[in-house]
Amino acid sequence: MAEVVKMPKMSDTMTEGVLAKWHKKVGDKVKPGDVLAEIETDKATMDFESYQEGTLLFIGIEEGQAAPVDSVIAVVGNEGEDYKAALAASGSEKPAAEPAAAPAAEKAPAPVADKAPAATPAPAPKVDTSKIPATVIRMPALSDTMTEGVINKWNFKVGDKVKSDDSLADVETDKATMEVVGYEDGTLLYIGPKEGEAAPVNGIIAIVGKEGTDITPLLQDAGSAPAPAAAPEAQETAPAAETAAPAAEAPSSTADDSRVKASPLARRIAKEKGINLNDLKGTADGGRIVKKDIESYNPSATPAAAPSAPAATPATEAAKPAAAPVVVAAAYTGVEKYTEKPVSQMRKVIAKRLSESLFTAPHFYVTMSIDMDQAVAARNKINEVAPVKISFNDFVLKACAVALKQHPNVNSSWLGDKIRYNEHINIGVAVAVEDGLLVPVVRFADGKSLSQISVEVKDFAQRAKAKKLQQSDWEGSTFTISNLGMFGVDEFTAIINPPDACILAVSGIQQIPVVKNGAVVPGNVMKVTLSCDHRVVDGATGAAFLQTLKSLLEEPVRMMV
Repeated sequence: MAEVVKMPKMSDTMTEGVLAKWHKKVGDKVKPGDVLAEIETDKATMDFESYQEGTLLFIGIEEGQAAPVDSVIAVVGNEGEDYKAALAASGSEKPAAEPAAAPAAEKAPAPVADKAPAATPAPAPKVDTSKIPATVIRMPALSDTMTEGVINKWNFKVGDKVKSDDSLADVETDKATMEVVGYEDGTLLYIGPKEGEAAPVNGIIAIVGKEGTDITPLLQDAGSAPAPAAAPEAQETAPAAETAAPAAEAPSSTADDSRVKASPLARRIAKEKGINLNDLKGTADGGRIVKKDIESYNPSATPAAAPSAPAATPATEAAKPAAAPVVVAAAYTGVEKYTEKPVSQMRKVIAKRLSESLFTAPHFYVTMSIDMDQAVAARNKINEVAPVKISFNDFVLKACAVALKQHPNVNSSWLGDKIRYNEHINIGVAVAVEDGLLVPVVRFADGKSLSQISVEVKDFAQRAKAKKLQQSDWEGSTFTISNLGMFGVDEFTAIINPPDACILAVSGIQQIPVVKNGAVVPGNVMKVTLSCDHRVVDGATGAAFLQTLKSLLEEPVRMMV
């Protein structure tokens, strides 16, 4: 009996999945454990295994398209079996009516029959692509938060011979710049995005194969128009040449933009912003609309602006610059100027994650002054015998690890319908890099010595600045420290690093007069501020944690026990 295969829920936050690649085609035999497809979720691209045994009778979603969780994506049954009954039983009658790559609207039988042959060629290349001696290289998901990557540099050009271990390109992600390896021997036949351009995760960035291979079916299969190696130059003129025809259609465009060529990501962003895709012109192959087209779209920039420019330029524009320099020159000698740079992937993610943190987690702050006299003396003695130099940041990190053991509420995470109290202690250390901020994690910090912590933090800092950190280095923190003491900062507050419930802002050690035993004496004082998520941590809890931290740093021998 035929069974429907539904889009699985592969993560707790997943609402839909993008069908990245089908590993089986209609008519293939499948058995439990076979990988049916690769599905791109909001976290990563994962293999989707079959739980049924039989023949793949129906595929309901093409590669590159999105489908909501629990929607029908395929049907498996006995060879020759009528699968339409299974689709009807699941409430998915529409897919049953589109055996090839059916149109969106249900109209009279005659038009549908006429259009079916036109749509039929789309699936045909999918059947044949396995025989093409070429491999598609896609944008990999190089971090858990990555949605797209920017091609920083191509190390080869079309026509070059490449080996399986060659680094094809340097890709800038939201965390760092990493190498993309092709894993194939052959000739570089196609390059998609140019240097400086972005490509979505799992989007085609290159094709490697046998020299002279026709790669058109591979590009068609990915939802792109036929585009050989010369396509990157040709596509700049093609949209310009086609401007007249789309312009004529724009005024009569309807709300239905389902037939417009657009990437799933671009279509999703356009829907969120209320933009009709009929009003845009795509810059990708074949006029396909991509993310950058949505972001650069300006509804107010109408053609009417063009005629007004020549009219205003001769009269008004000439008059104003003539008068302005006379007045300005009399009072000022400087010239106003500025430089604009595109926002890096790292900066985009920092902006997104910290905005979400600040505006969703109710922050409150607790500040405390700590007498660092004993810590200064202890550090000097330790550094006389330690194999590596111990910093004050190492002292703070070790003290936090010990204090978190005594205050598990601070070492926790808000998960919406529950609170997770972490029994392990993984402390993230904020490291400033050229493009922003990375937070590598010192794992099981409570069980490490000051020397071990020092070596690990120094290694993280060096690899972060060299852009050599891996995804595993910055995942899994339960608490974070942000230290600006080396810049002489007196006091500051930090934004919580999700999913942590707290972050500690550490300032510099100030030499100031303090009162001890009724006398004013010179002292070394450091201020720390704990930012807390009030959904998890209360004021008394945060203050108690700082009291423990203060006692450990004021008597460092206590954290050595």
